[in-house]
Amino acid sequence: MTLIRLFLEFCRVGLFSVGGGLATIPFLTDLGERTGWFTSGQLADMIAISESTPGPMGVNMATYVGFVTAGVPGGVIATLGLIFPSVIIILVIAEFLQKFRQSKAVDAVFYGLRAASVALITAALLQVAKIALLFHQSPGAASAELFYWPAIVLAAVIFVLVKYTPLKTLHPICFIARAARAGVVLKM
Repeated sequence: MTLIRLFLEFCRVGLFSVGGGLATIPFLTDLGERTGWFTSGQLADMIAISESTPGPMGVNMATYVGFVTAGVPGGVIATLGLIFPSVIIILVIAEFLQKFRQSKAVDAVFYGLRAASVALITAALLQVAKIALLFHQSPGAASAELFYWPAIVLAAVIFVLVKYTPLKTLHPICFIARAARAGVVLKM
């Protein structure tokens, strides 16, 4: 039963997360809250690992959740569930591509989907910032205790370094490796 639920849940995520891997984050947040398969801290770890490993971010996260939930079969089923809607839609659209592409209604739909993608990615950005930069504690805590200052300082340093001209030419993996090392040192 768990495998069927994994497939159906990730079909839903794959069907509605227009805009790529970052657009899956709001859906995965909801999935974690509804199912209890993973916590917000585990979601932050999934995002970090998925961003720094090869492959599409959404597929990496689906595989991770499926594996943690139901082992290797769960990883395979969750991944298939995530990509299934896209494969079906591509097969259907490919059949009628020329007719669809010349339609003003279809152009309008794709124009609207761009706005939806931006909204989903913005929601993902805000959720990741909340997970990474704020402590998760009671609402009545003092404001100084709400912020996780080592993470904020690290984010500011990386932002400044990326904007610094000679470092712009460095490969992103250099920043990922150094940020991972800083995270280990600071026990983030």
